[in-house]
Amino acid sequence: MEAEVGSIDAVMSPNGSSGRAGTGSRSDDAAPPATAPRFDARTRVLLEGPIVSTLLRLATPNVLVMFVQASVGLIETYFVGKLGTDALAGVALVFPVLMLMQMMSAGAMGGGISSAIARALGAGRRRDANALAAHALAIAVGFGLLFMLAVLGSGRWLYSAMGGSGASLTAALTYSTVVFSGAILIWVFNSLASVIRGTGNMAVPAVVTSVGAAALIPLSPCLIFGWGLFPRLGVAGGAVAVIAFYVAGSVALVAYLRTGRSVVRLSFADVRFRWPLFRDILRVGAVAALITVQTNLTIAIATGFVGRFGPAAIAGYGTGSRLEYLLVPLVFGLGGPLVAMVGTNIGAGRRDRALRAAWIGAGIAAGLTEIIGLCAAAVPHAWLSLFDTDPAMLDAGSRYLRAVGPFYGLFGLGLALTFASQGAGRLLWPLLANMTRLLIAAGGGWLALRWSGDVSYVFVALSAALAAYGLLNAGAVAGGAWFGPIAWPRPRVRESRRLRSTS
Repeated sequence: MEAEVGSIDAVMSPNGSSGRAGTGSRSDDAAPPATAPRFDARTRVLLEGPIVSTLLRLATPNVLVMFVQASVGLIETYFVGKLGTDALAGVALVFPVLMLMQMMSAGAMGGGISSAIARALGAGRRRDANALAAHALAIAVGFGLLFMLAVLGSGRWLYSAMGGSGASLTAALTYSTVVFSGAILIWVFNSLASVIRGTGNMAVPAVVTSVGAAALIPLSPCLIFGWGLFPRLGVAGGAVAVIAFYVAGSVALVAYLRTGRSVVRLSFADVRFRWPLFRDILRVGAVAALITVQTNLTIAIATGFVGRFGPAAIAGYGTGSRLEYLLVPLVFGLGGPLVAMVGTNIGAGRRDRALRAAWIGAGIAAGLTEIIGLCAAAVPHAWLSLFDTDPAMLDAGSRYLRAVGPFYGLFGLGLALTFASQGAGRLLWPLLANMTRLLIAAGGGWLALRWSGDVSYVFVALSAALAAYGLLNAGAVAGGAWFGPIAWPRPRVRESRRLRSTS
């Protein structure tokens, strides 16, 4: 897998300079040409700008828009909670599956799209970068259709397996049917935004998302409760509002990519799909998608364990773990610029700068997520009581946040390095780290229920899983997982002694 994900080592010397390309190198991994390509001003900033200030400047609109997007979900959850505990539990059952699609389209395959475009621009392959936009759109339609058919066909079985029954299962199916009928729209929006982020432009996706969120916030309660001229749709109203947001957002992003203001231009004239360009996206995006599946499978399994304690426990865990899901868009705010900066510098043959950018971004992410986790562990009711006041729900959610919150910093560290690894095209170790997280959470949770029957021990297993994920990712990158260990030159004195001993 490592050889397929990237062969940059074969064409570069240990200090990051260009060397002779191996016979099996691909166009995006080839040594830079003797005449340096002319870069767009935005690309040159990624290659030459100060790492810290450039990363923070690019991350600021991204982080803000991720907070806006996450806030929309929280506001929707708040209004759904007014419909009762069963409705809240139903949305909690759908949430891991919806986040799987969101994380796969925006973070996993979206990271593959941004990485491919960044590496193409860094290597001076502007025409390929333009073609990658159309290839990304084709991938989005295909995966969106796959998600729609899979969830609509197996939703009842899935939500029942996660602990749903009675009114909570009915609410889950109602919400799920509406939102996953528009799965293609969600994939298209996130993929087009990833195309733009791959050029280093974080502002346009941020503006489109913020304007859409401003319209979505009042629309959601209007459709849920039937305010004014709107029909009362109940729990389905929130899903209808979400789909409306993605329709308008996709139209806006297509319009921008069709103009001359974008570094990459989306054109449908004489489109010729080529496997090498699909491969550039999928060789990173497909592995990242598998990591995303593992992440959400971990949450789904944990939800199934908690589901044995009743709907109130599901609602408590679902509301508590939603804070963990909020860390994903927060780190994604840093991860988008990381993918672009790391990918562009690797495409240009500057791997030392790419590695420095990865560690800086990971350090910022770890600090922010740890602060959030410690605050949540200290005052869990401040978060949970925003959505419901049921004592059983508050008890389950508090146990979760007190056990898992202190380890959020390691989760943020590992997740940021996963995004950076997407830009580098090196995802073997993030895949293994996430698999370890899944095994610890599933195995530890099962043992906890078998031996103690106490949900608190399930949350302890989840804490250990997060710690393992972050530490394995950090250890792998520090140990040379991207480019191999540095080959230090041997001292001349020792070398001369060895020559004398053999003579």
